Amino acid sequence: MDKVNVNGEHVNELLQAQVHVWNHIFKFINSMSLQCAVDLDIPDIIHNHGKPMTITELVAALPTLHPTKACNIYRLMRILLHSGFFAQQKLSDGVDEDGYVLTDASRLLLKDNPFTLKPFLKLQLDPIFTKPWYFLGTWFQNNDCTSFETAHGKTYWDYAAHDPKLSNLFYQGTASDAEWVTSVLIEEHKGGFAGLNSLVDVGGGTGALGKAIADAFPHLDCTVFDLPHIVAGLQDSGNLTYVGGDMFEEVPAADAVLLKWILHDWNDDECVKILKRCKDAISRRGKEGGKVIIIDMVVMKNRKGKDEAFNLLETQLFIDMMMMVLVTGKERNEEEWAKLFSAAGFSGYKIFPILGLRSVIEVYP
Repeated sequence: MDKVNVNGEHVNELLQAQVHVWNHIFKFINSMSLQCAVDLDIPDIIHNHGKPMTITELVAALPTLHPTKACNIYRLMRILLHSGFFAQQKLSDGVDEDGYVLTDASRLLLKDNPFTLKPFLKLQLDPIFTKPWYFLGTWFQNNDCTSFETAHGKTYWDYAAHDPKLSNLFYQGTASDAEWVTSVLIEEHKGGFAGLNSLVDVGGGTGALGKAIADAFPHLDCTVFDLPHIVAGLQDSGNLTYVGGDMFEEVPAADAVLLKWILHDWNDDECVKILKRCKDAISRRGKEGGKVIIIDMVVMKNRKGKDEAFNLLETQLFIDMMMMVLVTGKERNEEEWAKLFSAAGFSGYKIFPILGLRSVIEVYP
């Protein structure tokens, strides 16, 4: 190693490198601090206060706060202020104190926000999901399908099928996303449903997205298709029907097949099999046209710097790693998607980047 010049740039570079390493070592503190604030209902307390809230007022409004911990709330708020979940505003004239207010990010954690991400946060930061990360190095050295299996002794799908807590967390998390996705589809992609008379939502769970689409497009016969034990007991209503089955075996016939955040759960061979079943479902309805509508990520090309696109790519890569840890899936770039569509026998596709981290991909027979 080159001799370190304590008065020169080399030391500064080393110190910056140290900061970079430390920042990533401690990066989990952002998410854990955010979870703590949500557990304490801090976003809702500030929202209900109706105006900038001082630290004294916030401490007084925390009903379960132990008196000996009150002096530490400002430290929690300080890190969340830094990470952009809260902001500060001056109070009225003559008051030498700032008050906390919500940001766009923390508004997405309000329990009554129709687009709330609170259930999704609770799902992703649950110990069931965080434990497998401690086994990732071990997984690279064994023959298990996933790090989740290494940590828990069974695959994610087997675990979820026999654990009501995980199933409830999962469907609450996906349901919270349905309102957001549907609102964007209606605003930005309404034409994508033109000419369709029927749609099947494959892997639609308890039907949050399917019901929202059925309500938005009353002319559309919507089917929510998932494993029999998931849809058992769910009641049909209006133009919404529930059907149990296995997407690897057969998909109900429809003009369009919707796959929202499904294919990223599976490896390439499994995805090709699912897509072939979807193609069969379109062809069985006996008329020209039809399409598969995929809501999933199209991973961006590598970015340098710290702009918005860099941050978006970083989040996509985080979620790709999560797919590797929890299931056998992955997040794909456009070239990888194109290979899947070709292997499944489709003739073309079009990408609509209208969902932030995710895109709408229409795939044509």
